[in-house]
Amino acid sequence: MRFADELKNAVTPRAALLVLGCLALQLLFITSYVGALHHPEPRDVKVAVVAPGGAAEQLTGQLNELPGSPLDARPLASEAAAREEMMNRDIDATLLVDPRGGKNDTLLVASGQGGSETRALEQIFTEVAKKQQRTVAFRDIAPASAQDANGLSSFYLVVGWCVGGYLCAAILAISAGARPANTKRAGIRLGAMALYAIVSGLLGAVIAGPVLGALPGSMWGLWGLGALTVFAVGALTLALQGIFGVVGIGLAILVIVIGGNPSAGGAFPGPMLPGFWRSIGPALPPGAATWVARSIAYFKGNNVTGPLLVLSAWAVAGTALTLAVAARVKSSRKGADDTPGGATEVVTPQTPLV
Repeated sequence: MRFADELKNAVTPRAALLVLGCLALQLLFITSYVGALHHPEPRDVKVAVVAPGGAAEQLTGQLNELPGSPLDARPLASEAAAREEMMNRDIDATLLVDPRGGKNDTLLVASGQGGSETRALEQIFTEVAKKQQRTVAFRDIAPASAQDANGLSSFYLVVGWCVGGYLCAAILAISAGARPANTKRAGIRLGAMALYAIVSGLLGAVIAGPVLGALPGSMWGLWGLGALTVFAVGALTLALQGIFGVVGIGLAILVIVIGGNPSAGGAFPGPMLPGFWRSIGPALPPGAATWVARSIAYFKGNNVTGPLLVLSAWAVAGTALTLAVAARVKSSRKGADDTPGGATEVVTPQTPLV
């Protein structure tokens, strides 16, 4: 055969389109990660100011007028109130002005929410104190574990759970066809996904907690979070595969890996990310799960309702779409026999990539 004929037979039009899709995902990956992480700058970091007399309001105004708007400062009545809001993750730091009228201030920080943000805050307030001819000491009220460098362990744990979720769903599709033949088959896949989520959630929590000692806090809480995260990502992937076939795997990677990971607040917490990634992060599984993991580890499990609802919404939506698409497939194939052994369950035969 001529080379042109060999090429035509070896690389089908469908394969060529999938390769172009792969290239698009690669370029989006580069754009998303480099765009989100190449130049982190603090912006509108929530900070409280506790000061005697009317000094709090004056100092708050000065902090809010810093070039580039790195801080979103507001006055608070007492150190106790500030500590409570910090532990509830409503604010990120607190400046305690010397109550004796001296020039020795204190900045309360919480490195458990991310070391990069803590370092940025310390740098900002060191410069502010220097300009005002004051000194500032730093006190960490929710420190990251000594085995959790820069507070990244929670993020990497979540990344592992997410990878397991979409890989398990992809394997189920590759082994038996992207689209389930009926709702019963779809239910079986979802059940297998749930079982995998329970097991992988537990093992991830055990490794990050008791085995490596990277994350303190409740191992049972992390287990529950892991199971929900893995199932949410897996159900989303199953739904996308049911709708778009094998292309759905790429779309799941687009949502979870390309969009979700750099915006999750892992390497750099949300206030240090550019506006687009800061906006989408809390609405995607990696960002929601990373927030909950850090709250479990360092903030007594506070302020997790919203992120858990986000993860639950992804799980419910993925489940509903998977079952709905399977019901539609069954209706379109009414009267046809299932393929023996379930080797393939797609509506149309799978075409080899090459």
